[in-house]
Amino acid sequence: MTGPLEHIRVLDLSRVLAGPWASQMLADFGAEVIKIERPGEGDDTRGWGPPFITNADGSRGEAAYYLSANRGKKSVAVDMAKPEGQRLIRELAAKSDILLENFKVGGLKKYGLDYQSLRPANPKLIYCSITGFGQDGPYARRAGYDFMIQGMGGIMSITGVADGEPGGGPVKCGVAFADLFTGLYSVSGILAALVHRERSGEGQYIDIALLDTQVAVLANQGLNYLVSGASPARLGNAHPNIVPYQTFATKDGHIIITVGTDRQFREFCRIAELGALADDPRFSNNRQRVENRANLVALIAKAMITRTTQAWIDALEAAAIPCGPINSIEQVFADRQVLHRGMKVELTRGDGVKTPGIANPVRFERTPVGYERAAPLLGADTDEVLHSILKLDKDRIAALKRSGVVG
Repeated sequence: MTGPLEHIRVLDLSRVLAGPWASQMLADFGAEVIKIERPGEGDDTRGWGPPFITNADGSRGEAAYYLSANRGKKSVAVDMAKPEGQRLIRELAAKSDILLENFKVGGLKKYGLDYQSLRPANPKLIYCSITGFGQDGPYARRAGYDFMIQGMGGIMSITGVADGEPGGGPVKCGVAFADLFTGLYSVSGILAALVHRERSGEGQYIDIALLDTQVAVLANQGLNYLVSGASPARLGNAHPNIVPYQTFATKDGHIIITVGTDRQFREFCRIAELGALADDPRFSNNRQRVENRANLVALIAKAMITRTTQAWIDALEAAAIPCGPINSIEQVFADRQVLHRGMKVELTRGDGVKTPGIANPVRFERTPVGYERAAPLLGADTDEVLHSILKLDKDRIAALKRSGVVG
């Protein structure tokens, strides 16, 4: 079996997370991804630890952060600051379908690696630029980082405990929310551009910004503001539009209750021995429950504390009431459904070192994702790529290494 993109070559000039997350997904889908890295240094995230894996000789290896976003790729170490290095990258771009980069606006023009410079030699090239704020506008020249984008893009204003309550204040997401979503939107745009190219024969430029993405994924909360004119507030673990839809303390921990329909609410009340609430006009439908949130939540909380989390889960699941525990990451990877779905994978690097990974959630019927190539050592594929794609012989590659152009 081969992936659906096995005929596609990606030249990846990105680093850290948003770009590498996109190129890893393209690699998962079968594309040949050539990751260009600085000789001797490589992607910054190689050193973003602990934790680190252990090399075959017992030395410290790459950080887990790097492993999370770089499987399936080939690493080619080229010094972009040297004219000869720029030439090699241009030649690779001429033989690629997609180029992915996340330099500052205009940062690649001085190397002759911007879209306008590369397009004449490869009109079919799909060139995806990821920046903090996009290619134009008053903030275009600013550097953009996930944490600041979460703040600027509104997600932190609706994440965390409400002001005035213990622990109140804005909170960022536990992963790089803006980076990851930007990577996913980049893949969606690239795939759409590939479809367009198949029909028209032409490539195109894709401009994608972290801030744009963060604003886009405000989703219902963004529309709540646009419809009402009022900025949504932080509600902790509660839902702005559905009640009861939050965490509750139990006898031995916490549980998440997600009652999304009036039928579910009536069933929940029966199981919780709160049947009278289902007939109370203050709570008879979701709109009323949202308007009378505080009163209802207080009544439910008194009942929830009387049983253990597992007792509630057993009772509610039997009645098809959505609910669940709050798992630690350790518990996630021990969960029987996660185990059944094979979400933990193991890959073997070229030197025999085994590295863990998390599976791609997309399940293709006919072209399943393969996990044959671990995140590469720095420059591990330099010789192979320069020889097989650019047809350079061993002597030429050796000379490039001596001059420091490649590593």
